Amino acid sequence: MSGTRSTTTAPDTSAPPAAAPGPPHLPALYPSEVVHTRVTPISHRLRHRTYFWLVDIDDLPVLPPLLRPLARFDPRDHFGGAAPTLRAGLEAFLADHDVPDVDGRILMLGHARVLGHVFNPLTLYWCHDRAGRLVCVVAEVHNTYGQRHCYLLHPDARGRDQVPKEFYVSPFLDLEGTYRMRLPLPGDRLDLTVQLRQAHGTRPLTATVRGTHRPAGTRTLLAAAVRHPWSTAAVSLGIRFHGIRLYLKGLKIRPRPVTSIQEDKL
Repeated sequence: MSGTRSTTTAPDTSAPPAAAPGPPHLPALYPSEVVHTRVTPISHRLRHRTYFWLVDIDDLPVLPPLLRPLARFDPRDHFGGAAPTLRAGLEAFLADHDVPDVDGRILMLGHARVLGHVFNPLTLYWCHDRAGRLVCVVAEVHNTYGQRHCYLLHPDARGRDQVPKEFYVSPFLDLEGTYRMRLPLPGDRLDLTVQLRQAHGTRPLTATVRGTHRPAGTRTLLAAAVRHPWSTAAVSLGIRFHGIRLYLKGLKIRPRPVTSIQEDKL
């Protein structure tokens, strides 16, 4: 598989030291555990093991022919599906939100297409300027209704920011509330948190992703594929299975809004 481009920048002696080291060698795999915890109105926990890719969107992995069905990165799976490349789709979104100077490295964390299928509940893009400084993070969310939406974040030094909830995801939650996210750039460890906060300080849902870096070599990918066969389909099926369990526990389905800023897939 191909390596990543390297960017050399002059040190900025006026800036404080970085809060954390940069990302490991790319491309990388992160075997991970995803946990969704609901505490109100009922208690429920979802645990799912999978693996994520961390890639440079300008230097995507090139797999041997026999392994290509296990990982394909297709621009049609992101940002409305009409852009010719991942960077073009992301840059169009950033331009619509008046975000300048994203002319450096962009790292993406998410699922690749596996055996022709992909489902990315959350894809993250860490966007840097030419000097290597983080400009913003884009969180691209997909729901099981075939829709997507992007959130623009400007994290602090610890990777934290918050945004109003604008997108219908769970059928058991409406659009009320604010997401508090902690999205530090992965290194040796992947450690993400997304928490929904609603009126009166309630926190009905907290999602965490914890994983460990592995170089994305042939042996590592084959091991991940054996442990998590057809991983993207498993994610889709797991979400639906737990949705049925929540419904049987008595959770009421909230109407899906007809008018919203959601973006339908093509």
